[in-house]
Amino acid sequence: MSKPTLIIMAAGMGSRFGGNKQITPVDDAGHIIIDFSIFDAARAGFGKVVCVIKPEMEADFRAAIGDRIARKVELSYAYQTLDRLPAGFTIPEGRLKPWGTAHAVLCALDQVEGPFAVINADDFYGRGAFMAAADFLNTPGDPDEHAMVGYRIENTLTENGSVSRGVCATDGAGYLSAIEERLRIEPRAGGAAWTEDDGATWQTIPAGTPVSMNLWAFRPGIVPAFRAGFDAFLRDTVPANPMKAEYYLPYVPKAGIADGTCRVRVLPTDERWYGMTYREDIAAVREAISDMKRRGVYPERLWG
Repeated sequence: MSKPTLIIMAAGMGSRFGGNKQITPVDDAGHIIIDFSIFDAARAGFGKVVCVIKPEMEADFRAAIGDRIARKVELSYAYQTLDRLPAGFTIPEGRLKPWGTAHAVLCALDQVEGPFAVINADDFYGRGAFMAAADFLNTPGDPDEHAMVGYRIENTLTENGSVSRGVCATDGAGYLSAIEERLRIEPRAGGAAWTEDDGATWQTIPAGTPVSMNLWAFRPGIVPAFRAGFDAFLRDTVPANPMKAEYYLPYVPKAGIADGTCRVRVLPTDERWYGMTYREDIAAVREAISDMKRRGVYPERLWG
C-alpha cells in the first residue's frame, strides 16, 4: 500500500505574493503556515506533496516555499487553469473566476496514486490532525469510506471578527450526516453563534460541535465521483451562473452521502486551528507557534 499523498490547494495564493498575510512569516525563522502543514504531514507518514497552483506563480512559489521544502519532501506541482475541462465543455465567454476547490483537486489527481488528503494552503491544522488523517489512510478499509477531520467549533474562532465554517452533524456511529456552510460565525460563551440576516437574529452552535476546515482524507474510490460531479456541475449548474458558479470540495462527499455511495467518518481532533483571517490575528498565531516550539512540538528550523 503506497503512502498517502497530500494535496495542498494553493492556487488562491497566486495574486498574493509580495506581502499578503498568507505568506507572512509566523516565526523568527521565516516560516509561513504552509511550512508547518507540510512538516506535520511528512512526520505523520505522507509520502508526497502536490501543490495546486496557477502556472504563472510557480517561480514565486518555488522561491518563497518550494525550494526549501523540496530538499526534504517529495514535492510536485499541478496547475489549476480554466481550460482544465472534460471533453465537450468550453470556458464560458468572459469567465475569469477559477472553477473551485473540487476542481483544484481534480487538477492534481493525475499525480496521485492511492489514498490522498486535501488541505487549504493558508490554514494551520496541527500535528494531531495530520496524524489522524494519515492513520485513517494507512489502514486498509472499505474503498467507499472516507474521512474528514472535525474540529471543535470553539477551537476554530478568532476574537477579531467573524469566520465561515462548515458546521457538521454526525450519526450515532460517528459518520458525517450533514454539513452546512455558515458564513458569519462569532464566538459566544459556551460555543459560538451564526447569523444569516446581518445580525438581526443569531443561532447558537454549542461547544464541541464539529466543523470542517477542509482537511479531507480520501481513498481512491472517490476519484470517479470527483470527475462525474464536475461533468454534472458544468452541465447543470454553470449555464445558470456562468461567471461565478464554483465546484466546491464538500459537494463531492455530500453527494455520495446523499445517494448512499460513500460514507465519511468524522475524525475528532482537539487541535486548535490558526489562521490569519484578520491582520490582528498575526500576533496570536506567532505566539502560538512560539509556545509550541518551547514545548518541543516543532524545532526552531523545520527544514534544517
